[in-house]
Amino acid sequence: MKRKLNCILLIDDDEPTNYLNKMIIDEAGCTETVQVEQSATDALEFLQSGPEGEPEVSTTPDLIFLDINMPAMDGWEFLDEYKKLTPDQKARVVVVMLTTSYNPEDEVKARNHNMIAEFRNKPLTQEMLMDVLKQYFPEKF
Repeated sequence: MKRKLNCILLIDDDEPTNYLNKMIIDEAGCTETVQVEQSATDALEFLQSGPEGEPEVSTTPDLIFLDINMPAMDGWEFLDEYKKLTPDQKARVVVVMLTTSYNPEDEVKARNHNMIAEFRNKPLTQEMLMDVLKQYFPEKF
């Protein structure tokens, strides 16, 4: 590994899933920070945080693992709101839809969505994580 990512953001309402995903990412040693948010609303607040509404460089994620099915605001609604963020708040973020949804319509929608880099089914594994890192961050891995 050449350099670590700055931050990976996990957005999933399931606490055990977040715990396991964070453990896999931590074991890989591929990022300085793993930020876990259990709601899309909290994730948006995290992305907008910092002095004067601007994200702090240290918390801007390079990679987001996003669940589809969440209460209050689902993954699709998160992406609609994410589009409205400033360019600095969005930075160069790779969004991977990580879900238990086996609905073919979700996969087609994700593959045709310009903000989603990949559609993957849970659980996150070391192999899946390394595939994503090598594909989207080859300069670092």
